[in-house]
Amino acid sequence: MSALPDPVWPVVLLAFIQAGDAVMCVKPVPFIARCLEGVNWPRRHWWILPPLKFAAAAGLILGIWLPYLGAVTCAALVLYFVVAITIHIAARDFGRNLFLNATGMLLICVATGVHGFLT
Repeated sequence: MSALPDPVWPVVLLAFIQAGDAVMCVKPVPFIARCLEGVNWPRRHWWILPPLKFAAAAGLILGIWLPYLGAVTCAALVLYFVVAITIHIAARDFGRNLFLNATGMLLICVATGVHGFLT
């Protein structure tokens, strides 16, 4: 693992995406609400998503200077999206939410982790 993420821009971009997603989850915008409903995620648990996503964004930004924190945050995001994909499959939600959103984000997180922290 290098002293600092190299290149740093994917880490910043992923942090920006996570922060934006967190903002959209505070009062879920329609496509996020449909996604949560599509996997039967209980509405009473929707509140946990913004803090998790803001924490991920913070961990990635701090990970610029504390690479182990950034790498652990990236690994946690990979796990998050693997679980999300599993939940989509279990709920038979095989549309855009699975293939574009969850799978796309998994690929972005893996690429960020590999190129930012492992090379």
